[in-house]
Amino acid sequence: METINSRLKNWASILDEKTREQAITTAKMPFIFPHLALMPDAHLGKGATVGSVIPTLGAIIPAAVGVDIGCGMIAVKTQFTEEQLPKDRKSLREEIERAIPLSAGKYNRKVVATAEPRIAALKALAETAGFDPGDYAKNWELQLGTLGSGNHFIEVSLDEDNNVWLFLHSGSRGVGNRIATKHIKVAQQVAKKYWIDLPDPDLAYLVEGTEEFDSYIRELRWAQHFALLNREEMMDRVIRQFTEWVGAEVQEIERINCHHNFTERETHFGKSVWLSRKGAIRAREGDPGLIPGSMGTASYVVVGKGNPVALCSSPHGAGREYSRTAARKAFTIDQLRVAMTGIEYRDTDAFLDEIPGAYKPIDQVMEDAADLVHVRHKLRQIINVKGD
Repeated sequence: METINSRLKNWASILDEKTREQAITTAKMPFIFPHLALMPDAHLGKGATVGSVIPTLGAIIPAAVGVDIGCGMIAVKTQFTEEQLPKDRKSLREEIERAIPLSAGKYNRKVVATAEPRIAALKALAETAGFDPGDYAKNWELQLGTLGSGNHFIEVSLDEDNNVWLFLHSGSRGVGNRIATKHIKVAQQVAKKYWIDLPDPDLAYLVEGTEEFDSYIRELRWAQHFALLNREEMMDRVIRQFTEWVGAEVQEIERINCHHNFTERETHFGKSVWLSRKGAIRAREGDPGLIPGSMGTASYVVVGKGNPVALCSSPHGAGREYSRTAARKAFTIDQLRVAMTGIEYRDTDAFLDEIPGAYKPIDQVMEDAADLVHVRHKLRQIINVKGD
């Protein structure tokens, strides 16, 4: 761990200068307490660094939560081992692709039976929160159970004992993005109204006790729950397709579902703060967690150590070293194919910006996180599903 200054602690051994500068700027905001914690996967983000843990007193920066509110991971350990799996992995990949809408702007044609109780719960939560999600996205109900694009994925993986895990990464989809975008703009409007001088417009904040703040918290919590249920719905569909593929019911030995873009009220260093984790998971002592690598590399099942200086947090993944545009210029489709050797995936240059070389080495990230989490399992992919 590196103490950059009294308000910024850093666990990233790989940290470019622009990211460091962005984190220093965020840490100077007057309501940060006691300090900002930069995780090993830290990289440049919108306003605040992706891979940062931001404790605030009496205020929240909406952009420091991120635009994919509630984004996170879910994994299920099954009773199967690799030896029990059919040889034709392509057929399972294609069935998962048919069962779950992939890519940006792709949604379900109808609300399926498994989604109905989840939709009902979300409607009740929205009513309690006093808003209509339809004001943000008329088709929000059809977004539940959809993956999205970018670094979101569905994988079948094996642990060190060849046990089969089902693993996926997604968030609150278009409806969550629109909620986040609206409140970022509201915070910026408030800053202009009161002549608040900001080092970056995306560090605009909402003050606790105001209607703007309360509205954001209500809708944020709804979007966080949408994201959690979205992952549950997709995992149920993956399990159904896997069951048909192996010809036997899946027994869930373990299920872990955790956010890595969210805000919660927590107590740290003797004070109650709003803790925003933007690209970080909660890692209190004993907390189960999931840290995926990049496409084609290892993922980790972990348990938190409860490191108080890190604000009981850990990294959420590998963290980008190349922007998407830079990755497309730096790497080739042949390099992607080599990186994906032995993994069943859809061979397309649409995924070139997700090549492992565009990310920090996940093993280095995990070495940097040694005082944040214990590693329970190291997973290797055998099937990968992504959206364009």
